[in-house]
Amino acid sequence: MTLPTEPDRTLPRRAALAKARQSRRPSRLGRPAGATREPDYLTAKDAGFPELLQQTWQRATAAPDLATAVDTLLTLAGHVPADIQLRALPLEDETALKVLVGRSWRDDGRTTDRADGAPTAFLGEIGLDRSGRLVVRVPSKGPLSGDADLVDGVLRVPWSAEDLADYQVELALAADRWHASVADCRQWLMAAGADGRRELLGDLTEAAIRTAPFILYAGERQYTNFRDRNTLTGKTLRPGHPDCALSSLAAVPLELWSDSDVLLVVCLTLLVRSAGYARIEEANGTQLTLDHVALLLERTRTAYNAASGALPPVPAATSHTVADLGGLARALAGRRRELMGSVQLYREIYGPLMHKIERVAGPVKDDARRLEAELCATLRERLPLTGDTLADLAAHLEASPGLLAEPHGGFGTGLESLVYETVRAATAVFDADFAMSRGMRSLPALIEALRSEEYAEIAGWEIPHFFCCVVPSPEARRLFGGSAARLADTSWAISSRMQYNSWHFLVGNLPKVPEIAARDHFVPPVIPDIAYYSDQHHNGHVAARVRFTVRSPQAVEVLGRKFNGFMDLRLLRCEGLPFDEQDLLAAHRVSAFVAKATSLAAALVAGGARIEVTSFDSRWHWDSIAT
Repeated sequence: MTLPTEPDRTLPRRAALAKARQSRRPSRLGRPAGATREPDYLTAKDAGFPELLQQTWQRATAAPDLATAVDTLLTLAGHVPADIQLRALPLEDETALKVLVGRSWRDDGRTTDRADGAPTAFLGEIGLDRSGRLVVRVPSKGPLSGDADLVDGVLRVPWSAEDLADYQVELALAADRWHASVADCRQWLMAAGADGRRELLGDLTEAAIRTAPFILYAGERQYTNFRDRNTLTGKTLRPGHPDCALSSLAAVPLELWSDSDVLLVVCLTLLVRSAGYARIEEANGTQLTLDHVALLLERTRTAYNAASGALPPVPAATSHTVADLGGLARALAGRRRELMGSVQLYREIYGPLMHKIERVAGPVKDDARRLEAELCATLRERLPLTGDTLADLAAHLEASPGLLAEPHGGFGTGLESLVYETVRAATAVFDADFAMSRGMRSLPALIEALRSEEYAEIAGWEIPHFFCCVVPSPEARRLFGGSAARLADTSWAISSRMQYNSWHFLVGNLPKVPEIAARDHFVPPVIPDIAYYSDQHHNGHVAARVRFTVRSPQAVEVLGRKFNGFMDLRLLRCEGLPFDEQDLLAAHRVSAFVAKATSLAAALVAGGARIEVTSFDSRWHWDSIAT
């Protein structure tokens, strides 16, 4: 991704333009941008997800039996839960796996023994496609062997006459359930009326624009806002594009909607009503069916009830009809709002499938307390603050907020020093390869624009209006061939991407004037997450080896307005063990401390102080890392 470089307004125009044409890569500072014939650091073409798929297929073909091979394919060689992939299968494939190896998302997942030596009545196939889905040749399908979308070849799977008979019975039962649910969805959409359906389509189109990438299935159809396979409005398809499955339905009579489109609209609506747009990502990589939505909502209900204390439990849906699931979705949305202030929600992210699962965190335990104590001990040494906990440090800062406007530790402001020292301490305490925190460079500019309601001006701000302080561990250069220059370049690439995230989220907090509505942005994040194997799809993640992460977004208050996702703290490990829940809980307290400092700084600026963040540019990352 090429990030724009603004001319420096403090320089004469000719000098500013010359500076803007220079490379911002730390190892190439002062040189013309775009002057190299090829990238300095080449990434293998099959790095990331393609490489994982190849490894998965190789392990599956070497498996000692069919059940083990299927488990390897379903888990992508142990990188994702099998449950996600089982719910990705269309009806025929799902039924085939249940009959052949006893694998189904509807039960405990135990395998069943097949009779060896039974005569072969049908020779089926199992393969892996390039989206990561297991695919099955069933009696009604032609050979998979010639499918160009397969990762490699196929596994030949003999079916006995008994298998065929069982498959026929199971498929008929499953088809009856599926057709009944489609009919229920059609009836519900019919009752909504033409205006109601247009409103649903408009809301879901907005969801597709404002939500991170997702890939969903309904029958054999794929719906996605991700990259060049877009069938929904997203980065590739503009709103209203005729290729968008949602936009194309706006003027089409309901009777002409396909069954897949009916399921798409109804299932997404139920998901959004239960928790907003972000809930869509919890269906990532799966089939959109009422049964699958019911499973997701029921798991959520169970978790919420366990965390609800004295609140009355949310009752279960009495059936899997749209009406009953809609009632459950609304009840869960209400309970979620009630829980947000009393328990910590977070998401687990499985990078290979971009699938997210909402969790309710347990209590803070000794591991998290130890991490916080170690970090506080470090900050007491490096900052003019006292206290045994982060809450104590924040209280000291609140009593003496002027520290944030004064120079400290070689930085122009105490705010910059606090951000850097907190990130640096987090890198060491959490045993991370990188830690980082992002924010806005000019709080005075933001406050001035908010006071005059210049929302169009804010929408026009570019990447250089934001910063991200990235601090690698001293040992991190081992990951990049021992090169300090490459480590600095990688850190700056990470910083640039995080600046983009700040740019992407900021305007989602502002009134939806035309300029804000028209500008690319996502709904700002409000809960933290833990990610596993994120070094798969995103080219920057692959290059920077972003494998295991913790992300803790926080709101910052500016002029009484709450800006969700204004800043965050991120921890990154390129190898080794993933982070766990106690890591996340401790990190969330750390990011809350930085957010509190930023809110206090904003209050100082509102009162007349000048606090500008001038550090954490490419030169700073070169000086602090490579030299």
